[in-house]
Amino acid sequence: MVLAPRRWQTLAVGFLVSSLVWVAGCTAGRPASGLTGPTLRVLQLNLCNSGIASCYTGRSVRAAAAVISEKQPDIVTLNEICRADVSQLKQAMSAAHPGMRIDAAFKATPDRPTGGPFRCTNGQEFGIGVLAAVASSASENRTYSGVYPIQDLTDPEERVWLCIHADGEFYACTTHTASTSTTIAVDQCRYFLQAAVPAMRREGGDDPVILGADLNLLAGHSPGPQSCLPSGYQRADDGSRQDVITSAGVAVRSRLIVSMNGTTDHPGLLVELTKEGER
Repeated sequence: MVLAPRRWQTLAVGFLVSSLVWVAGCTAGRPASGLTGPTLRVLQLNLCNSGIASCYTGRSVRAAAAVISEKQPDIVTLNEICRADVSQLKQAMSAAHPGMRIDAAFKATPDRPTGGPFRCTNGQEFGIGVLAAVASSASENRTYSGVYPIQDLTDPEERVWLCIHADGEFYACTTHTASTSTTIAVDQCRYFLQAAVPAMRREGGDDPVILGADLNLLAGHSPGPQSCLPSGYQRADDGSRQDVITSAGVAVRSRLIVSMNGTTDHPGLLVELTKEGER
Protein backbone atom coordinates (compact mmCIF):
# COMPACT_ATOMS: atom_id res chain seq x y z
CA MET A 1 0.00 0.00 0.00
CA VAL A 2 1.30 3.45 -0.90
CA LEU A 3 0.79 6.00 1.85
CA ALA A 4 -0.08 9.63 1.14
CA PRO A 5 2.89 12.00 1.46
CA ARG A 6 3.16 13.63 4.90
CA ARG A 7 4.01 17.34 4.85
CA TRP A 8 3.65 20.66 6.58
CA GLN A 9 4.05 24.25 5.59
CA THR A 10 6.77 26.67 6.64
CA LEU A 11 7.63 27.06 10.34
CA ALA A 12 9.56 30.18 11.35
CA VAL A 13 12.60 30.20 13.63
CA GLY A 14 15.64 32.51 13.39
CA PHE A 15 19.25 32.32 14.57
CA LEU A 16 22.71 33.95 14.21
CA VAL A 17 25.17 33.51 11.32
CA SER A 18 28.22 31.43 10.34
CA SER A 19 29.91 30.42 7.07
CA LEU A 20 28.74 27.57 4.82
CA VAL A 21 28.76 26.26 1.26
CA TRP A 22 25.72 25.64 -0.98
CA VAL A 23 25.14 24.30 -4.46
CA ALA A 24 21.98 24.46 -6.54
CA GLY A 25 20.06 21.26 -7.17
CA CYS A 26 17.88 20.42 -10.16
CA THR A 27 14.16 20.44 -10.84
CA ALA A 28 12.02 17.79 -12.48
CA GLY A 29 9.13 18.36 -14.85
CA ARG A 30 6.62 15.83 -13.52
CA PRO A 31 3.18 16.97 -12.34
CA ALA A 32 2.77 17.91 -8.69
CA SER A 33 1.42 15.31 -6.28
CA GLY A 34 0.39 17.91 -3.68
CA LEU A 35 1.27 18.22 0.01
CA THR A 36 -1.08 16.40 2.36
CA GLY A 37 -1.14 15.35 6.00
CA PRO A 38 0.40 16.78 9.16
CA THR A 39 3.29 14.36 9.74
CA LEU A 40 6.63 13.44 8.23
CA ARG A 41 8.78 10.31 8.63
CA VAL A 42 12.56 10.36 8.97
CA LEU A 43 14.74 7.25 8.68
CA GLN A 44 18.32 7.42 9.99
CA LEU A 45 20.72 4.69 8.86
CA ASN A 46 24.40 3.93 9.41
CA LEU A 47 25.18 1.32 6.77
CA CYS A 48 28.84 0.57 7.59
CA ASN A 49 29.49 0.09 3.87
CA SER A 50 33.10 1.26 3.44
CA GLY A 51 34.40 -2.29 3.27
CA ILE A 52 37.06 -1.37 5.83
CA ALA A 53 35.32 -1.66 9.20
CA SER A 54 34.66 -5.02 10.82
CA CYS A 55 30.88 -4.36 10.68
CA TYR A 56 30.90 -4.48 6.85
CA THR A 57 28.74 -7.24 5.35
CA GLY A 58 28.14 -6.04 1.78
CA ARG A 59 24.38 -6.45 2.33
CA SER A 60 23.38 -3.29 4.19
CA VAL A 61 22.37 -1.23 1.14
CA ARG A 62 19.96 -3.94 -0.04
CA ALA A 63 18.57 -4.13 3.49
CA ALA A 64 18.14 -0.35 3.53
CA ALA A 65 16.26 -0.45 0.23
CA ALA A 66 13.88 -3.03 1.70
CA VAL A 67 13.28 -0.87 4.79
CA ILE A 68 12.58 2.17 2.60
CA SER A 69 10.10 0.16 0.56
CA GLU A 70 8.31 -1.06 3.69
CA LYS A 71 8.37 2.08 5.88
CA GLN A 72 8.11 4.74 3.13
CA PRO A 73 10.06 7.49 4.90
CA ASP A 74 9.92 11.05 3.55
CA ILE A 75 13.55 11.71 4.49
CA VAL A 76 16.42 9.22 4.69
CA THR A 77 19.73 10.20 6.27
CA LEU A 78 22.74 7.99 5.56
CA ASN A 79 26.10 7.51 7.28
CA GLU A 80 29.10 5.39 6.28
CA ILE A 81 28.13 4.92 2.64
CA CYS A 82 29.82 4.90 -0.77
CA ARG A 83 28.79 7.44 -3.41
CA ALA A 84 26.85 4.97 -5.59
CA ASP A 85 24.76 3.85 -2.61
CA VAL A 86 22.83 7.13 -2.84
CA SER A 87 21.73 6.38 -6.41
CA GLN A 88 20.66 2.85 -5.49
CA LEU A 89 18.60 4.03 -2.53
CA LYS A 90 17.15 6.91 -4.53
CA GLN A 91 15.51 4.27 -6.75
CA ALA A 92 13.93 2.69 -3.67
CA MET A 93 12.67 6.12 -2.56
CA SER A 94 11.20 6.80 -6.00
CA ALA A 95 9.31 3.50 -5.91
CA ALA A 96 8.03 4.30 -2.40
CA HIS A 97 6.84 7.78 -3.43
CA PRO A 98 5.32 7.66 -6.94
CA GLY A 99 4.62 11.11 -8.30
CA MET A 100 7.11 12.75 -5.97
CA ARG A 101 10.54 14.14 -6.82
CA ILE A 102 13.43 12.57 -4.91
CA ASP A 103 16.21 15.02 -4.10
CA ALA A 104 19.54 13.40 -3.25
CA ALA A 105 22.94 14.61 -2.05
CA PHE A 106 26.27 13.08 -1.07
CA LYS A 107 29.21 14.58 0.81
CA ALA A 108 32.58 12.83 0.70
CA THR A 109 34.65 12.56 3.85
CA PRO A 110 38.11 14.13 3.44
CA ASP A 111 41.15 11.93 4.06
CA ARG A 112 43.66 14.10 5.93
CA PRO A 113 46.85 12.19 4.92
CA THR A 114 46.10 12.30 1.17
CA GLY A 115 44.20 15.58 0.97
CA GLY A 116 41.59 13.84 -1.19
CA PRO A 117 38.36 12.02 -0.36
CA PHE A 118 38.32 8.99 1.90
CA ARG A 119 37.66 5.88 -0.25
CA CYS A 120 35.61 2.73 0.15
CA THR A 121 37.42 -0.49 -0.72
CA ASN A 122 35.54 -0.48 -4.05
CA GLY A 123 37.30 2.78 -4.96
CA GLN A 124 34.25 5.02 -4.59
CA GLU A 125 34.23 8.08 -2.38
CA PHE A 126 33.13 7.39 1.20
CA GLY A 127 30.85 9.73 3.12
CA ILE A 128 27.30 10.66 4.10
CA GLY A 129 24.08 11.19 2.16
CA VAL A 130 20.52 12.54 2.28
CA LEU A 131 17.38 11.61 0.33
CA ALA A 132 14.16 13.64 0.50
CA ALA A 133 10.78 13.18 -1.20
CA VAL A 134 9.32 16.53 -2.28
CA ALA A 135 6.47 17.64 -4.51
CA SER A 136 7.41 17.30 -8.16
CA SER A 137 6.44 20.96 -8.66
CA ALA A 138 8.69 22.14 -5.80
CA SER A 139 11.20 24.86 -6.53
CA GLU A 140 14.88 24.13 -7.09
CA ASN A 141 16.57 22.75 -3.98
CA ARG A 142 19.88 23.84 -2.50
CA THR A 143 22.47 21.54 -0.98
CA TYR A 144 24.55 22.89 1.90
CA SER A 145 27.62 21.14 3.27
CA GLY A 146 30.80 21.69 5.23
CA VAL A 147 33.84 20.21 6.93
CA TYR A 148 33.96 20.82 10.67
CA PRO A 149 36.63 23.28 11.81
CA ILE A 150 36.94 21.07 14.93
CA GLN A 151 38.58 17.71 14.15
CA ASP A 152 40.52 14.95 15.91
CA LEU A 153 43.93 15.38 14.28
CA THR A 154 44.86 11.79 15.19
CA ASP A 155 41.99 10.47 13.02
CA PRO A 156 42.63 10.51 9.26
CA GLU A 157 38.87 10.68 8.57
CA GLU A 158 37.69 14.30 8.75
CA ARG A 159 34.06 14.74 9.77
CA VAL A 160 31.48 16.58 7.63
CA TRP A 161 27.83 17.66 7.54
CA LEU A 162 25.27 17.84 4.72
CA CYS A 163 21.78 19.29 4.18
CA ILE A 164 19.19 19.45 1.40
CA HIS A 165 16.86 22.45 1.58
CA ALA A 166 13.41 21.79 0.13
CA ASP A 167 12.28 25.42 0.00
CA GLY A 168 9.05 26.00 1.89
CA GLU A 169 9.21 22.56 3.53
CA PHE A 170 12.37 21.64 5.48
CA TYR A 171 16.14 21.31 5.68
CA ALA A 172 16.95 17.58 5.67
CA CYS A 173 20.40 17.13 7.20
CA THR A 174 22.87 14.48 8.32
CA THR A 175 26.26 14.22 9.97
CA HIS A 176 28.52 11.58 11.47
CA THR A 177 30.58 13.12 14.25
CA ALA A 178 33.90 11.93 15.68
CA SER A 179 34.08 8.38 17.01
CA THR A 180 37.46 8.88 18.68
CA SER A 181 36.58 11.62 21.20
CA THR A 182 33.32 12.40 22.98
CA THR A 183 34.50 15.97 23.58
CA ILE A 184 35.12 16.53 19.87
CA ALA A 185 31.83 14.85 18.93
CA VAL A 186 29.96 17.23 21.26
CA ASP A 187 31.83 20.23 19.83
CA GLN A 188 30.99 19.16 16.26
CA CYS A 189 27.33 18.66 17.15
CA ARG A 190 27.19 22.09 18.76
CA TYR A 191 28.94 23.67 15.78
CA PHE A 192 26.41 22.20 13.38
CA LEU A 193 23.31 23.19 15.37
CA GLN A 194 24.55 26.53 16.70
CA ALA A 195 26.69 27.83 13.81
CA ALA A 196 26.06 25.99 10.53
CA VAL A 197 22.27 25.83 10.90
CA PRO A 198 21.81 29.55 11.65
CA ALA A 199 24.00 30.41 8.66
CA MET A 200 21.97 28.13 6.39
CA ARG A 201 18.72 29.65 7.51
CA ARG A 202 19.91 33.18 6.94
CA GLU A 203 20.76 32.16 3.38
CA GLY A 204 17.76 29.94 2.66
CA GLY A 205 14.98 30.93 5.05
CA ASP A 206 13.48 29.71 8.31
CA ASP A 207 12.08 26.32 7.29
CA PRO A 208 12.34 23.65 10.01
CA VAL A 209 15.62 21.76 10.34
CA ILE A 210 15.59 17.97 10.63
CA LEU A 211 18.86 16.20 11.44
CA GLY A 212 19.33 12.45 11.29
CA ALA A 213 22.76 11.47 12.53
CA ASP A 214 25.15 9.06 14.14
CA LEU A 215 26.50 11.53 16.70
CA ASN A 216 28.68 8.98 18.49
CA LEU A 217 27.16 10.31 21.74
CA LEU A 218 25.52 7.70 23.95
CA ALA A 219 21.92 8.38 24.91
CA GLY A 220 21.57 8.98 28.64
CA HIS A 221 25.27 9.65 29.16
CA SER A 222 26.94 12.94 30.07
CA PRO A 223 27.95 14.62 27.93
CA GLY A 224 25.35 13.23 25.58
CA PRO A 225 23.33 14.36 22.57
CA GLN A 226 21.00 16.48 24.72
CA SER A 227 23.94 18.78 25.55
CA CYS A 228 24.15 19.84 21.87
CA LEU A 229 20.59 21.05 21.52
CA PRO A 230 19.65 24.73 21.36
CA SER A 231 16.55 25.82 23.26
CA GLY A 232 13.33 24.48 21.76
CA TYR A 233 14.94 21.62 19.82
CA GLN A 234 13.70 18.05 20.32
CA ARG A 235 15.30 14.67 19.71
CA ALA A 236 14.62 10.95 19.60
CA ASP A 237 17.35 8.31 19.78
CA ASP A 238 17.87 4.61 19.17
CA GLY A 239 19.02 4.03 22.75
CA SER A 240 22.62 4.17 21.58
CA ARG A 241 24.41 6.65 19.27
CA GLN A 242 21.88 7.62 16.58
CA ASP A 243 19.48 10.55 16.84
CA VAL A 244 16.84 12.45 14.92
CA ILE A 245 16.85 16.10 16.02
CA THR A 246 14.29 18.78 15.10
CA SER A 247 14.30 22.55 15.38
CA ALA A 248 11.76 24.47 17.46
CA GLY A 249 8.16 24.15 16.30
CA VAL A 250 8.53 20.50 15.30
CA ALA A 251 7.59 17.73 17.73
CA VAL A 252 8.55 14.07 17.90
CA ARG A 253 5.36 12.03 17.56
CA SER A 254 6.77 8.50 17.65
CA ARG A 255 9.92 6.47 17.10
CA LEU A 256 10.60 2.94 15.96
CA ILE A 257 13.81 0.92 16.14
CA VAL A 258 14.11 -1.00 12.86
CA SER A 259 16.14 -4.21 12.67
CA MET A 260 18.70 -4.33 9.87
CA ASN A 261 19.00 -8.12 10.31
CA GLY A 262 22.72 -8.13 11.00
CA THR A 263 23.71 -6.33 7.79
CA THR A 264 25.27 -3.43 9.75
CA ASP A 265 26.14 -2.77 13.39
CA HIS A 266 23.40 -0.12 13.82
CA PRO A 267 19.62 -0.49 13.72
CA GLY A 268 17.50 1.86 11.66
CA LEU A 269 15.85 4.71 13.56
CA LEU A 270 12.44 5.72 12.17
CA VAL A 271 10.95 8.86 13.72
CA GLU A 272 7.61 10.43 12.92
CA LEU A 273 7.44 14.21 13.32
CA THR A 274 4.58 16.67 13.50
CA LYS A 275 4.06 20.38 13.96
CA GLU A 276 3.86 21.27 17.64
CA GLY A 277 0.27 21.33 18.86
CA GLU A 278 -0.84 18.63 16.38
CA ARG A 279 -1.22 14.94 17.20
